Amino acid sequence: MRLKVIESVGEPFVSIIIPCKSIDRYTQECIEGCKKLDYPKSKYEIIVLPDGGGRGEANGVKIIPTGPVTPGAKRNKGAKKARGEVLAFIDSDAYPREDWLKNSVKYLLDDQVVAVGGPAITPPQDGDMQKASGYVFSSILMGGLSRRYKVKRTVETDDVHSCNLIVKKWALEKIGGWNEKYWPGEDTLFCLFLKKVGRIIETTDLVVYHHRKPLFKKHLKQVSRFALHRGFFAKRFKGNSLKLIYFIPSILVLFLFFGLIFSLFNEFVRLIYLASIAVYLITCLIVNFFEVKERSLIPMVWIGLVLTHIVYGVYFLIGLLKRDLER
Repeated sequence: MRLKVIESVGEPFVSIIIPCKSIDRYTQECIEGCKKLDYPKSKYEIIVLPDGGGRGEANGVKIIPTGPVTPGAKRNKGAKKARGEVLAFIDSDAYPREDWLKNSVKYLLDDQVVAVGGPAITPPQDGDMQKASGYVFSSILMGGLSRRYKVKRTVETDDVHSCNLIVKKWALEKIGGWNEKYWPGEDTLFCLFLKKVGRIIETTDLVVYHHRKPLFKKHLKQVSRFALHRGFFAKRFKGNSLKLIYFIPSILVLFLFFGLIFSLFNEFVRLIYLASIAVYLITCLIVNFFEVKERSLIPMVWIGLVLTHIVYGVYFLIGLLKRDLER
């Protein structure tokens, strides 16, 4: 289905949807970034969905309080209130590059493309520990997930993060909207079903800047939640979560645990075990030397990368064992 607005006018009318807990400084930054987009002002609206506060519209921004519901529920409510044939989802702690909407149109002109997403770059004004977190996520040792955090290439995909996702409204309605139970991970389920109605493109020129959780505590807590849901989804929903790359950190964790036990009883096994750990740690360090621009951050990124692998591996296994996930 080609967008009628594109055929008749040139640019589709877009509804930018921003779920949030409250309109804090990050949300304000997101709103201001959306107001500065290089896109006809008459062709888009901004919808903000905080937990509470007053309902209304001011300076081109529509405020719709939702109560303390999941981001998926907020996005669904925003979609129902949206006037646009295209829905642009962005997180409240992110802000778009000026060409964000303009660059999306050329992909959405393709009848087979139902959604387009892109990388979430660490903002240059983030603090050192936030930047360190960004370097961890964008490391090649994070596998295919690293392309979510740096400008790399344009590919067809089956999984785009919700902080930078633009979708045709008819496609969202056809799959029943966002899952309102699970968070995080609702974007994975959204894309799992969206892929059944059309193509999803992940491209380098659809950029938002996404503030990071600083190392170590907040970063690792976020990683644990991602991993828990990914492990559970791999068992329950399979599809785009049932990939070898997501199992590798768990394989590392199992190797560390059982390798330690067996090495206590056999000297040869102990040598192989220690040598393998040394190779792994050295590899992580070498990769950081090539990827981390701020040299002073290399030790933190190195430790953060190793801990991220371990925490992800542990919680992915826990997710596999869960019968269900509670909010």
